[in-house]
Amino acid sequence: MGLAIQLASGAVLARLLPPRDFGMVAMVTTIGLLFLNFGLNGFTEAVVQAEEIDREVASNLFWLNVAGSLILSIGFAAAGSLLARLYHEPRISGITEALSLTILLTGISVLHLALLKRFMKFREVSLNDFVARVVSVAVAIVLGFAGWGYWALVAGALVLSASTTTGALIMCRWVPNLPRRAPGTAKLVRFAANTYVRFATGYISNNMDNFLVGWFLGPVSLGYYKRAFDLFALPTVQLGFSLTNVAVSALSRFQRDLVQYKRHFLGALGIMAFVGMALSADLTLAGKDIIFVLLGPKWNETGRIFTIFGPGIGMMLLYSSHIWINLSIGRADRWLRWGMVDLTISALAIVVGLHWGAEGVALGWVAAYWVITLPALWYAGRPIQLGIGSMIGVIWRYAAAAAMAGGEARLIERAIPNLSTAPGIAGAIARISVNSLSFVALYLGAVIVLHNSFGPLRQLARLLRDMTSRSRFTIQQQISEHSAASSES
Repeated sequence: MGLAIQLASGAVLARLLPPRDFGMVAMVTTIGLLFLNFGLNGFTEAVVQAEEIDREVASNLFWLNVAGSLILSIGFAAAGSLLARLYHEPRISGITEALSLTILLTGISVLHLALLKRFMKFREVSLNDFVARVVSVAVAIVLGFAGWGYWALVAGALVLSASTTTGALIMCRWVPNLPRRAPGTAKLVRFAANTYVRFATGYISNNMDNFLVGWFLGPVSLGYYKRAFDLFALPTVQLGFSLTNVAVSALSRFQRDLVQYKRHFLGALGIMAFVGMALSADLTLAGKDIIFVLLGPKWNETGRIFTIFGPGIGMMLLYSSHIWINLSIGRADRWLRWGMVDLTISALAIVVGLHWGAEGVALGWVAAYWVITLPALWYAGRPIQLGIGSMIGVIWRYAAAAAMAGGEARLIERAIPNLSTAPGIAGAIARISVNSLSFVALYLGAVIVLHNSFGPLRQLARLLRDMTSRSRFTIQQQISEHSAASSES
């Protein structure tokens, strides 16, 4: 539902606001989100993976996080004029000052959300996020219709942070004590610091493209590029973030039983590969037409960029699973070290791609993920002897099935007279329908053939049924079922 809301709101706002408005806000959020995630990426993982945590330690973490968020909020607001000069756009200063409030608002909710996740209250966390997004989107659309321009996007971001924090405080009635000395605080702070620094390196490598496109090519090009990136990353981030929250909590409980740990991890990796490779191929086939239908003809440049991003969706989703390993075994230090490798390779690919404009940057970004994913999984798995061979064995069949089905689906489209050149929304919808239906049928058939089993399809059907019925199956059960299904092949 959250994905559907974001897609629908993006389609409406894209028709209300020009690419320049999206570009100006993206110039600020590209940097601001790094500070907004202080604590959200760090203290959250520290609380979730800790074997034990008492009220005093949790209270200390709360006050440390709020203090850090306040300092960053004030500092970011003060940097507004500097960003305005950097981007040669005076309106950036006011946007920065307004969005700085989201840093403090988000910081207040971090420990409450972390405690909900620690006790596996994922339904409550998801509901809170869903409601906050609905309220945020409603505000942004109403203000967009009222002619507020880019301030509609700013207001939506502020309302999102405020709504998320309000919901977190309502759902988690925990009230922190005043800070005091408590054994175990320093250990969790060190873990949180390693995790946040690793997040920061990953964030910089993932958002360097936005910064460089905005700086060198301007807000219009960034508007096109950012809309393509957001729509490309949306299903990946939604699924990856949700699974990471659950997987880290679940896998942390198997730290002392590596046989069970490996079985459960490989099962989850199979689910990621099944879904990710299908999304990559299908959105590469239909991406340009999807953007045309969602955003309208003025966003054709976004459609071209989106199609280039398509092949990276599956690898981006698989790459996120190395985080599960590092955090669930308490090795944020190794995650941090790998982040330096990630940052170096991503920066090189993006800088080289910048020579060919926004489309070149997108190509460089995708190439970087294809290069770093398997080495990241190998490095993360070394401390627990989780071999890369077993991971490749889970992934390759889905990648091969997606490649074969994608090629055959494209041939089917070209074999239908006039379909490739059919104009307007009707033509785009027809191509999306033909490409997607033929791809899905061919992909599922290829998966069955390559696995010599219906096991992966049965597991997917069970998982979808569980999600639809909102049953309370744990991730351990879901992953175990997939492992059993995979072992049949």
